[in-house]
Amino acid sequence: MTTASIVLGILVGLSAGVLSGMFGVGGGVVTTPAIQVLLGAPPYVAVGTPLPVIFPTALVGAYTYARAGEISMRAAAWAAGPGMIGAASGAALTSLINPHWLLLATAALIAWQAVRVGRGGEHETRPRGTTPSWQYAVLGLATGVVSGLLGIGGGVLFVPIVTTILGMPLKRALGSSLLVIAAVAIPGTIVHALLGHIDWAIFLVLVAGVVPGARIGAKIALGTAERTLRILVGAFLGAVGLAYATHEIAALAGSRG
Repeated sequence: MTTASIVLGILVGLSAGVLSGMFGVGGGVVTTPAIQVLLGAPPYVAVGTPLPVIFPTALVGAYTYARAGEISMRAAAWAAGPGMIGAASGAALTSLINPHWLLLATAALIAWQAVRVGRGGEHETRPRGTTPSWQYAVLGLATGVVSGLLGIGGGVLFVPIVTTILGMPLKRALGSSLLVIAAVAIPGTIVHALLGHIDWAIFLVLVAGVVPGARIGAKIALGTAERTLRILVGAFLGAVGLAYATHEIAALAGSRG
């Protein structure tokens, strides 16, 4: 890698880390296109390389939230195992399921939940420890399947649902999401590593940026007022949903043309 590529990779990692810490996601929405477009890697490397990057990113962010008491270890424990199973299953199903339609459905779900997160007040926050454990397990499984199929961390699905449907306070949802997606990234990393889809040089460069970025992002989120944070998270999720939908509609239109 050239010096310019290294600097660019660190800056990409820093941006992804800040987004990860602020919004409880893995950062793949930034690193995947950047690896392909800006760093010139093949598409399969762009999908595989962000997965091992998610692990240290999510752990650093989760540690920051844990220090502030904003993680539900119960939710993470129940969601992580099914999430890992779902991720392995999703990765195995990539050749059997049309990802375009799946991503369109995911985009619609994210956009709908983004509105609910941003508006707030429509859903009740449940007292801590009252959510049935099986609900976290089901959400973890769904998060894992989406992660494995699409090569993302899954936080864009976990955060809005655990906040709006399962009634977890937003900051605790962000911290818990990071812990879950750290676990969910493991099976995909192993599979893509065995397939030779990970560029470890790019991985090291990105990690140099994402680790401090995740801590910065988590600190920003923890210091932001709840209402303001809801608007920011809702706007971020809405932008992700819109980007996914636009890209996949264009891809479907192109395949028919």
